[in-house]
Amino acid sequence: MIKAVIIEDEAPAAKKLRSLLEKLAADITVLAVLDSIEESVKWFEAFPQPDLVFMDMQLADGLSVEIFRQTKVTAPVIFTTAYDQYMLTAFRNNGIEYLLKPLDEQELQQAIEKFRQFFRTPVNDGWEQKIGALLQQLQAPTHKERFLVKNGQQFYYVNTAEMACMYADGKLVYALDFYGKRHLLEGNLSALEQQLPPKDFYRVSRHLVVHVKSVRRIHPWFSGRLKLELEPVPAVDLEVSRDRVSGFKEWLGK
Repeated sequence: MIKAVIIEDEAPAAKKLRSLLEKLAADITVLAVLDSIEESVKWFEAFPQPDLVFMDMQLADGLSVEIFRQTKVTAPVIFTTAYDQYMLTAFRNNGIEYLLKPLDEQELQQAIEKFRQFFRTPVNDGWEQKIGALLQQLQAPTHKERFLVKNGQQFYYVNTAEMACMYADGKLVYALDFYGKRHLLEGNLSALEQQLPPKDFYRVSRHLVVHVKSVRRIHPWFSGRLKLELEPVPAVDLEVSRDRVSGFKEWLGK
């Protein structure tokens, strides 16, 4: 019996996937259907690892790969998503297949058979080498050197190296450059964060990503959190979430 978890924030999509699994793979038992990063992190911390995860890339509270940053996930993942730009990110986070919505029954069947072949047999048969070869073929850039900004009817760009931080204000996301100028960006913070060089930027909370050069002072704060002094100062709370403190310290010390 294969124990699986579905991570999907759209109820109709989760229902359809579950129905397809019942049709195509009677030996797959769905342990849980989770609809957010927060709920998924809590589940993985409370229960044993499943054998397989079906994961939507874009959830209501951010990109699902954020789950891997907040808790341990060892199970292979079949990503199911309406977006094709996150393929490289998926294969770097336990991905064994990347299926675009609406799901094709034959492609889902092939993905399940791939799982059986490589993860339900004693011998891995070179799976890691195949993943490495696929990543080389993708040849996708790991980060962007600049971001396009729309200002009224005009466009301009801001260089990534000039950005002191990115932050979310409601549904809007802004970049604040080192000169104190704010730039409205297109997209959500989780998607934009994936395009930043990780050696320079770190996500300290759900609504703030900081450049290492913007950090001036760090103070202990309540409940194991940290309080930052940044320059320039964005119009957002400057706390490091408790679950990100350890990673933040490690990032600063590199």
